[in-house]
Amino acid sequence: MRIVFFGSPPEAAASLESLIAAGHDIAAVYSQPDRKSGRGRNKTATPVKTFATQNDLPVFTPKGLRNNVEELERLTELKADAFVVVAYGRILPVEILQVPPMGVVNIHPSLLPKYRGPSPVVTAILEGEDTAGVTIMLLDEGMDTGPILAQSTPMWLSGTEKGAALQSALFKEGASMLPNVLKGLQEGSLAPQPQDDSKASVTRLLERSDGEIDWTSPAERIDRMIRAYDPWPGTFTSWNGKGLKVLDAQISSASVYGAGVVVVDEGRVNVGTGTGSIELKKVQLEGRQAVAAADFLRGQPDFDGATLGT
Repeated sequence: MRIVFFGSPPEAAASLESLIAAGHDIAAVYSQPDRKSGRGRNKTATPVKTFATQNDLPVFTPKGLRNNVEELERLTELKADAFVVVAYGRILPVEILQVPPMGVVNIHPSLLPKYRGPSPVVTAILEGEDTAGVTIMLLDEGMDTGPILAQSTPMWLSGTEKGAALQSALFKEGASMLPNVLKGLQEGSLAPQPQDDSKASVTRLLERSDGEIDWTSPAERIDRMIRAYDPWPGTFTSWNGKGLKVLDAQISSASVYGAGVVVVDEGRVNVGTGTGSIELKKVQLEGRQAVAAADFLRGQPDFDGATLGT
């Protein structure tokens, strides 16, 4: 099958690799433009662009596709059978969705119609779901509303998963499913199934402010936040007028009275919440490197007894 691939992060690169391994003809790869990163603010290519370049695939990184006549003409001239989209980072306009005769195939990290939209993995962790899964679907004009081609069996969650690791696992599962789905689509043995809109839920785009910890929330909620918002937007609070990132933590059995109050017990750094307490495991003070909470305490002994978020 002749395919144009759209993707950007490492998880998408794994899907592209699976397509190459299955013998598909990759006509072109589209990815996000290079972005400045690091202290030197040097431009860095996406993992998908890097992988495509290493495999001598033509790569295009337009700033946008909406009302982009040049890219629409290019995509039409490539004469691909299907487009495959995996975490590209942009919404494909209707005129592009209509180009490939077999449609635009997308990997979405939830069991649709539950958790449509931009943050399904984060939302699943925040809501304490017992299971997660991945859906391969055909894109239409709506937000993840297109017909379903295949779904994974539910993946049981332990309640300790972090956002980045769970998302990576789900996209890895999707990458393993993708070649067989495309084969079924090409052979006509796979019939797209419409979603049941009555069972749909929609997630929202995250903002950095979502990561600020409200210590009056229950410990369970804060624990889910810390895991769900890894790596972005991260979770943070304030202490002594500076930002303090909470990079790792767990629910504690310690009795701490006062939301945001820090109590050190036998070397463990516990913080009171609205209900229960949280043990800090790894933190990063503004302008400093990330360290284990015990090491942070040795350098900041007055942290014991502090009140965070004030």
